[in-house]
Amino acid sequence: MPELPEVETVRRGLLPAMEGRVIERAEVRRPGLRFPFPERMAERLAGARVTGLRRRSKYILADLSTGETLLIHLGMSGRVLVSGAMLGEFHHPHPAPERHDHVVLDMEGGARITFNDARRFGAMDLVATESAEEHRLLHEIGPEPLGNGFDETHLIARLAGRNTPVKAALMDQRLVAGLGNIYVCEVLHRAGIDPRRKAGRIAARRAAALVPIIREVLAEAIEAGGSSLRDHRRTDGELGYFQHAFRVYDREGTPCPTPGCTGTIARIVQAGRSTFFCPRCQR
Repeated sequence: MPELPEVETVRRGLLPAMEGRVIERAEVRRPGLRFPFPERMAERLAGARVTGLRRRSKYILADLSTGETLLIHLGMSGRVLVSGAMLGEFHHPHPAPERHDHVVLDMEGGARITFNDARRFGAMDLVATESAEEHRLLHEIGPEPLGNGFDETHLIARLAGRNTPVKAALMDQRLVAGLGNIYVCEVLHRAGIDPRRKAGRIAARRAAALVPIIREVLAEAIEAGGSSLRDHRRTDGELGYFQHAFRVYDREGTPCPTPGCTGTIARIVQAGRSTFFCPRCQR
């Protein structure tokens, strides 16, 4: 499932085509995805101007001039592609419709936004902008890891006393928004922390050191356009490249890249998810 860097990459790719522009035409080609679409979604979108395009955790929020906000979640295989717009020096013509193109927005200026989702685990909803943060999918989400609300004091307090493995704790969206399996594995390796260690047994100084490492890993991933392992594509259809910088994720059996470490990357399963780490230098 796309994590924060992939969603942020998509948001940034949508900005020039959507923000400040009117949705001239909306086409909804099925009744819903993971959840039913809201009533009259196409009618409510057509004619609205996108006044802002923001991200909350793994969700994209398009604020509209009508006082509503379009909430978009990519799910496991969702892609949002832009065609017909001038992106840098390149012009992307509108492709022929595909089987899994479920929502199409024709924007002022000639861009077309296509939401494609083969597995249909994505979601779209329309909510009142003033109460968007209280949406059932958003209201329990913790602070943004790149924002001021996420700091050493917050993380130390939220890890204290927890009996779950630190990896599971960092993936808890109530603790911090947007982190998932890939980036937690990478963060814990850089921090030298064993993913199996109980969160409540992480010393305060080590918990505090996680904050800048989390920000560093996410910033590098965003700069690389996210990680493309299976389904993620940028809005221009290109792959992300952070997977080429993985230190541990999906690198089972390879030498640990930590200078001076002679360990080998191992894979275990935690809560049904693959965890990659170095048993020698992560403690």
